[in-house]
Amino acid sequence: MSDKRDLTAGPAWQKLMQLAGPMVFGIIAVISVSLIDTYYVGRLGTQELTALSFTFPVTLTVSSLAIGLGAGASSVVSRAIGAKERDEAKRLATDSLALALILVMCVAALGYLTITPLFTLLGATGAVLDMVVQYMQIWFLAIPLLVVPIVANSIVRAVGDTFWPSVVMVVSALTNIAITPVFVFGWGPVPSFGIAGAAIGTLIAWLVTVFGAFALVIWREKMLTRHLPAFGTLAASWKRVLAVGIPASFGNAVNPIGIAVATALIAGFGDVVVAGFGVATRIESLSVIPMLALSSAIGPFTGQNWGAGKCDRVAEALKFCYTVCALWAAVLAVVFWFAAAPVVRVFSQEADVVQSAATYLAIVPPSLWGYGVVIITAGAFNALGRSHFGLGFYLIRTAVFYIPFSFVAARMAGSETVFYAIAIANALAGIVVAGLAMWWLSNHTAPQPAEA
Repeated sequence: MSDKRDLTAGPAWQKLMQLAGPMVFGIIAVISVSLIDTYYVGRLGTQELTALSFTFPVTLTVSSLAIGLGAGASSVVSRAIGAKERDEAKRLATDSLALALILVMCVAALGYLTITPLFTLLGATGAVLDMVVQYMQIWFLAIPLLVVPIVANSIVRAVGDTFWPSVVMVVSALTNIAITPVFVFGWGPVPSFGIAGAAIGTLIAWLVTVFGAFALVIWREKMLTRHLPAFGTLAASWKRVLAVGIPASFGNAVNPIGIAVATALIAGFGDVVVAGFGVATRIESLSVIPMLALSSAIGPFTGQNWGAGKCDRVAEALKFCYTVCALWAAVLAVVFWFAAAPVVRVFSQEADVVQSAATYLAIVPPSLWGYGVVIITAGAFNALGRSHFGLGFYLIRTAVFYIPFSFVAARMAGSETVFYAIAIANALAGIVVAGLAMWWLSNHTAPQPAEA
């Protein structure tokens, strides 16, 4: 392994920045897909924008399966690499991809068959529900094209390379930006598909991701093996991946579930508020990109160092990440205090929608350091193989603070009070999770490589 890819030596902050830097562009690319859909669908009307807002938490929840399986694969592969077990890493990488393909096909089929009852439960009705169905039928057919590449890119990042996975993500996003308006509004021989056109554009962009990700993991990194394992070996690999992947999947699903609950709660305030909330949460997802990049970088860094028996570097890395989260949240607070409304107008010209989204962005962003602490710490503990801790951190934020506070606020007052409840939940979760993580690391020692 080259010195650049060896994450067990050199300043921790420098290695994290080397990993996180390329991921910033990759994550911008991924999130831009959602923002581009929001931008073009918003031009169709408020009902279409409301329909897309209803789909957001569900698409995030299903995508969490891919993210969780990617976390499981990255965890076991990075620890094997840290322990200098390259052949074992290739075996685990191959088995992880096979597992991802099987599981996502089952989830896609189940989701396709339950679209109407699911979104009816979330509060979508009438024409809005019809639009949701049009979008999600295509989206569920496309999701296997996203899940397997996410796992493949996670394997490449576990080796210590975040540049080329980011390139693949950027190319896919550029494809989405170029073709989505063609299918949404129609062009030449292509008819207008409306909101369904956004899903078609996403499907085509994900095809690009499939080819790019497999090119990296198969030919560039040579991380897959053609040898069929004995069933016992395959089962053992799947067990190791799922031991991290299942809790990580649930953990990553917790946040969008919280958003879904909040969406259902504020649905009582009207479609305009739901549309504003949907726009604001998409803008928020773009604004936390540095934190998301660190949460992606912390996994391979933690896995390799834990596999090499260097627990102190894990704690050092987390402290650096927490500092970055605090500084970035301060920047966001200033930016959105002055520029929330102009930013929202990029996605919607409806005055009431702009006001609702701008109110959210004036209240919540200063607290996003707490959200950053949660996702980064969960990513670190997933890589340690302690994904049940990662799940617990997500639950602290969402089940202990976010949902209960939002529920009480929605019953007591208006949507603005719900936004304050979300901000308080973020801050309290950050304090609790950071304290628990530092306590655990100070009382545990990483296994030495010979014992891995």
